[in-house]
Amino acid sequence: MMRIIKVNNPDVGAQRAFEIYEDALAKGTQVLGLATGATPIKLYEKFVDSSLDFSDLTAINLDEYVGLTPQDPQSYHYFMQQHLFQYKPFKQTFIPDGASDDIEQAAKAYDDIIAQHPIDLQLLGLGQNGHIGFNEPGTPFNSTTHVVNLTESTIAANARFFDNPASVPTQAISMGIASVMSAKKILLLAFGEAKAAAVAAMVNGPVTEALPASILQEHADVTIIIDDAAASKL
Repeated sequence: MMRIIKVNNPDVGAQRAFEIYEDALAKGTQVLGLATGATPIKLYEKFVDSSLDFSDLTAINLDEYVGLTPQDPQSYHYFMQQHLFQYKPFKQTFIPDGASDDIEQAAKAYDDIIAQHPIDLQLLGLGQNGHIGFNEPGTPFNSTTHVVNLTESTIAANARFFDNPASVPTQAISMGIASVMSAKKILLLAFGEAKAAAVAAMVNGPVTEALPASILQEHADVTIIIDDAAASKL
């Protein structure tokens, strides 16, 4: 079931998302699936400024670039440290090992982690092409954690974070669509006009691997927070 919360702007969206986490933690949520990128930053700022205590919780991140060490400022390990973990420690945090010598094995090991720590609440952003995590169009719905060859549009969208566009990684390790769907609850945030077409297809379009987020129509408990611009094609 999809519950859609429409807000005027991303700031209000982050506040509504924060309230969902407040409620979830009060009800005993143990394992948070976390996301990176520009969309969740305002939410993480609200976490940091709050009295919420994550010290008994486990965090499991969606993805990591292949070839970047945790110390690399462009890695998602580094991103999470900068935006959340250094201010709000968790009992344990997991992020795929993109620097592993054996990335296929690293992906398999991550599935074991998810199996041992079932995700209570999974946070998602939405790509302009409808990707969730780094699950690009065409990713099988039954996929678990896997190595992804990033599409040109995703590489281009990520290039703004890199000084040299040539250094943008072309692969990532990502939780698969089945991994995401295994979460008890899912919260997806999408803001801005650039996301409007993907939002409309996700909510109203056919469920198709050509638009990965469309599978969320089949999840039992999904909340989508969108601003007016992202809702403009609904």
